[in-house]
Amino acid sequence: MKQYKVTGMSCAACVSRVEKAVRKVPGVTEVAVSLLTNSMGVEGTADAAAVIAAVENAGYGASERVEENRDGAVSERSLYREQEEALRDTETPKLKKRLAASIGFLAVLMYFSMGHSMWDWPVPAFFEGNDMAQALLQMILSAIVMLINRQFFRNGLRGVLHKAPNMDTLVALGSFAAFGYSVVMMFAMTQHGGTDMSGHGVHDLYFESAAMIVTLITVGKLLEAHSKGKTTDALKSLMKLAPQTAVVIKDGKEVTIPVSRVAVGDLFAVRPGESVPVDGVIEEGCSAVDESALTGESIPVDKEPGDTVVSATINRSGYLVCRAAKVGADTTLSQIIQMVSDAAATKAPIAKIADRVSGVFVPVVIAIAVLVTGIWLLAGEGIGFALARGISVLVISCPCALGLATPVAIMVGSGVGAKNGILFKTAASLEAAGRTEIVVLDKTGTITEGQPRVTDCIPAQGAASDELLQTALALEAKSEHPLARAVVAYAKEKGLEAEPVEAFAAMPGNGLCAKRNEEMLYGGNERYIRRYAVIPPEMSARAAKLASEGKTPLYFASEERFYGCLAVADVVRESSRQAVQELKNMGISTVMLTGDNERTAQAIARKVGVERAVADVLPAGKEEEVRRLAQKGKVAMVGDGINDAPALTRADVGIAIGAGTDVAVDAADVVLMKSDLLDVCAAIRLSRAVIRNIHENLFWAFFYNIVCIPLAAGVWYPAFGLKLNPMVGAAAMSLSSFCVVMNALRLNLVRVRDSSRDHRKYK
Repeated sequence: MKQYKVTGMSCAACVSRVEKAVRKVPGVTEVAVSLLTNSMGVEGTADAAAVIAAVENAGYGASERVEENRDGAVSERSLYREQEEALRDTETPKLKKRLAASIGFLAVLMYFSMGHSMWDWPVPAFFEGNDMAQALLQMILSAIVMLINRQFFRNGLRGVLHKAPNMDTLVALGSFAAFGYSVVMMFAMTQHGGTDMSGHGVHDLYFESAAMIVTLITVGKLLEAHSKGKTTDALKSLMKLAPQTAVVIKDGKEVTIPVSRVAVGDLFAVRPGESVPVDGVIEEGCSAVDESALTGESIPVDKEPGDTVVSATINRSGYLVCRAAKVGADTTLSQIIQMVSDAAATKAPIAKIADRVSGVFVPVVIAIAVLVTGIWLLAGEGIGFALARGISVLVISCPCALGLATPVAIMVGSGVGAKNGILFKTAASLEAAGRTEIVVLDKTGTITEGQPRVTDCIPAQGAASDELLQTALALEAKSEHPLARAVVAYAKEKGLEAEPVEAFAAMPGNGLCAKRNEEMLYGGNERYIRRYAVIPPEMSARAAKLASEGKTPLYFASEERFYGCLAVADVVRESSRQAVQELKNMGISTVMLTGDNERTAQAIARKVGVERAVADVLPAGKEEEVRRLAQKGKVAMVGDGINDAPALTRADVGIAIGAGTDVAVDAADVVLMKSDLLDVCAAIRLSRAVIRNIHENLFWAFFYNIVCIPLAAGVWYPAFGLKLNPMVGAAAMSLSSFCVVMNALRLNLVRVRDSSRDHRKYK
C-alpha cells in the first residue's frame, strides 16, 4: 500500500471527497484516508502522479510519504523521518497564535458590543451616544478577527468551488452571514443620521457573533489538535526507542557509526544498559535482555550465543557481540511501527456508516439552514431572528465528530496493542478480532511449546537412572530425530557425556541400534524392543498410561538386559489452560487442530480444556476445517504463521503467535510477539474495548447532531421558548470533536490482560 500525505482536510466530508476522487483513478483498487493523521493509503497499480493529481483536482494537496535510497530500498532513518513528520503536531503552535490574536481583538469588540450596550460600561467620549462610530469600530474589529482566521473562509470557499462543501464551509457561511447582515443593518442606520431610530441601531448588529464564531471554533480546533496528538503517543514512544548509533567492530576495534550505516553481516557490540541497534544473532557473551518495550513482557530474557536479539531492546547485564541480521526498514522495530501506522491508515468496516453520512452531511445542513431561515421569515419573525436560527444551524452542526469517531479509537487501540506486543495489521482486523465466536488453535508451538522434552525417566528393576540415561544418550546422540534431541538435552542437563558407539543404524518407524564396547544397544518403540528383550508387564502398563497422557514412551535395552523407559512429550505451555478457560469465559468456543495422532490430541485437549480436538490433519485439511467452522460463526485461527498459512488466510482473523523477530507474517491479520496463548485473549479483549469505544463515539456524534440541529433551528421555541444563540452553537461545535477524541483516549486505561470483566457475549 502506497502512503501519501494529504493537506487541506478539515472534516469527514473532506475525507469522503478525497476518497471518491482517488477511487476514480484507473488502477486504484482500494483507498483509505485518515483525517486523524492526514494520510492516505492507496492499493493498486495507479501511478503516484495520477493519484496526486486527483487529490489536487478535488481541492486538496498530496505528496508521497516514503522516500527511497538510490538502490530503491527504504532506509530506516528515512522511514522514521516520514512517520515522525506525519505525526508531528504542527497545527497546535499555529492555532495558539491565531487564538491569542483573536481573543485580543475579540475582547475589545465584546466590550463595546455587549459591555457598553448591555451593562453601560464606560467608553471614550467620542463613542458615547454615537451608534455609527460604535458600529464602524465593531465592523473593523470583527473583520480583523475574521482575517486572522481566514483559513476557515479559504478552505470553505475552496470546498464550494470544487462542489465539496465541508465543515469550514459551514463555519465560513455562519460567520459571513452574521457579518453581512450586520453591515446591511449598519447602512440602514445611516438613514437616520447614525442614531438608534426605527429599531435600527447597535442592538441589531451581530458583528460580535461573526468574530466569536470563528474564535470559538479555533478553540475547538486547538483542543482537538492537542488531544489528537495524544492518540499517537504510543507510536511516537516506539519511534523514540530507535537507537541513533551503533558500535561496530571493525579490524578488532570498536567504531561508533550512525545506525543507518550498519549492514547485514556486520559485527556490533552492545554494552550493559545500551539498546540493541539492529536485529542480530549473538556471537559472544551472555546477558539478560529487556524486551518489554516490544513484547510487553516485564521479565528480562536470558540470551546466549546463537540466540537472536532485536532492535530497541535493552541489554541489562553482560557484554554482547552480535552479527547484524536485519537492518533498516527490515528490523523488528521498523516493522512494528509500520504495522501500527498502516492500521491507523486503513478503515474499519464500522466506519462505513459515518462515511455515508459524512458524504452528504454538509450539503444537507446548508439546505436545512436556508430552509429554517425561510420558514421563520414566513412565520412573521424578523430577519435578525430568522438569520440567527439559520446561523445557529450552520455553526452547531459537526461532521468532524463523525469523521473522528472511528479513526481516533483505531489509532489509540493499535498503540495500546503495540505496547503489549499485540500488532493489528489493519483496522478491519482490529474490529474483527472482537467479533470472534470460535477460536481454532494449532497444537504444536501454540498450545504446546513446540519442543519435545523428557517428562518421565523410569528405570527397570535392577537398573539405575544413570544407566538408563547413559544408554539412551549413546544411541540418541547419533540421531537427528526431534525426540532424540530431547533425550540428548535431558541427559546433558544431568551432566552426562555420550559414550562412543559403532555400527549405528536407524530403522524408520521402529528405533535405533548401535554397538558399545562389543555390546549391541537398542532403543525405540515397544514392538521393536520386544525382539531383543523382555519388557515387564508393569512397565508396559505404566507406558500405556503415559501414552494416554499424550506422551511418547521410548524403551532401551541391550543384548543382555532391559534398562527401562523414557517418556518424551511436547510440553503444554503453562498459560494454555488458563487461556482456554478465559476464552470460554468470553463465550468463545475452542477447537484444536493437529497433525498428531488421535490419542495424543485427545490427551492434550483434555489437559487444557479444549472443547473439541481434530487429529491427523494436514495443512490443507486445517483450511477445510476452518471453512466448515466459518459456517457456524466468526472464526479466529491461531497458529505459527508458516505451516498454518492456508488456515490463517481462510479464517476471519488469522493470528500468528510467537512470531518473535519475524513480525511480518504475511498470512496473519494479527501478530503476537510473545509465545503466549493468553495474548489471544488480550487481543480479543482489546478489540472488544475498541469496538465499544467506537460505538460510544458514533452514538455521541449522531446524538449531538440529532439533538442540537433541531434546537438551533428553533423547533422548541414556539412551545418552550428555547432558542440557541449562534455563539453558544459555535462553542458546542468546538467541544464535540474534543469530547470524541477524549473518549477514545480512555482506551489507554484498558487492562488487556485483566479477565475479571470478561462477559459471555459481545453486544
